[in-house]
Amino acid sequence: MKYSAAYQALKEKYKDMVKVWPEVTDPEKFVYEDVAIAAYLLILWEEERAERGETARQSFVDLGCGNGLLVHILSSEGHPGRGIDVRRRKIWDMYGPQTRLEESAITPNDKSLFPDVDWLIGNHSDELTPWIPVIAARSSYDCRFFVLPCCFFDFVGKFQRTQSSKTQYRGYLDFITEVGSACGFHVEEDCLRIPSTKRVCLIGKSRTYPPTREASVDEERTRYINSRRGCPGSPCSRGPALPPPGAAPSSAPGPKGHGALDARPAHTAEAGAGQQGAGAPAEGLWMSGFQPREKAERLRNCAALPREFVDRVVLQVAHLLLGRSPAGGSAQAWNRGGSLSLAEVAGELDRETLQRLKRECGGLQTLLRNSPQVFQGEARLCTPAPALGAPSPSRGMTLSALRPQLRHWGTPSPF
Repeated sequence: MKYSAAYQALKEKYKDMVKVWPEVTDPEKFVYEDVAIAAYLLILWEEERAERGETARQSFVDLGCGNGLLVHILSSEGHPGRGIDVRRRKIWDMYGPQTRLEESAITPNDKSLFPDVDWLIGNHSDELTPWIPVIAARSSYDCRFFVLPCCFFDFVGKFQRTQSSKTQYRGYLDFITEVGSACGFHVEEDCLRIPSTKRVCLIGKSRTYPPTREASVDEERTRYINSRRGCPGSPCSRGPALPPPGAAPSSAPGPKGHGALDARPAHTAEAGAGQQGAGAPAEGLWMSGFQPREKAERLRNCAALPREFVDRVVLQVAHLLLGRSPAGGSAQAWNRGGSLSLAEVAGELDRETLQRLKRECGGLQTLLRNSPQVFQGEARLCTPAPALGAPSPSRGMTLSALRPQLRHWGTPSPF
């Protein structure tokens, strides 16, 4: 009931943002989603203050803040904080000076710590998501975290699930929970009421160990991070099993591989510098290979492809559909062609064409979806027959027909 009341109040207060939204994204989805997340955090923090007997409002940093609306709402509601993102958005200029937004890339290292902040937020924070519990744990003993995972990233590179019995989303949520637990947090899971299919949040607001164990637990964090070196998400890259946070630290060194850097923060690394030698961290990096997102957003919508190339692919796919037309039809009737799955279409195209499509516009499906005047496509759910270890359902697309408007392309017809 508290949440519903807070959400309705915030929705009414910030509804005008929908009218002035300058970004290309859907304003209603993004505005009301951030309003809902803000309402959740405000209630969570209100209850936390009551539990702790505190009156001062919690401070925060939103890592990968995007459009900055969540930062704007939380700041306007009295919580001191700021947002950091690698790319500035047009809407930032509309918030006013009270909303602190910084254009900067975050790389997990000794300089990316926030010792005076109560909460770190990761709202669809992409490649930073698994690092946020680590940054929170190393910033200070009192720092907490809230993450809303969306895209699937490991510490370095994409996350790869290792259990076919779970969906990739469930596997990723379990991975982030594992990271939080390895960092010494009691990790709680909740489902938000937001207009998104990725709406499960993970919260770390208390530790599993006393402050006096911070140094030894940080060594355990280091071993856990090092255990995921190699191919991201692959169990083959894991080292020895991690002891429970707070247990006696192992004397065995963590695995090293691929010339990677020690994942310890500087204050821990310096203590063992005599033993580690060349393994000491360079410039405080916690793991080599991490790449923040590009400052300039790449367009993956076929706009950069030559028109001749696009027309050639469209024509080739159209011929494939026309070749699937049922026999015996009237010569005067419109030839709608047959139906082909995306996999069947891809199987008829040469490898070089497919690689170019994937590299420059996101794949064959992107190009075909961007030609709705030519093709009629429909999403479908491919569900394999139940079997031990069978993959979970996946989405695909079927090109069901050529649209009749092709008859009016002019003379001569390309078909």
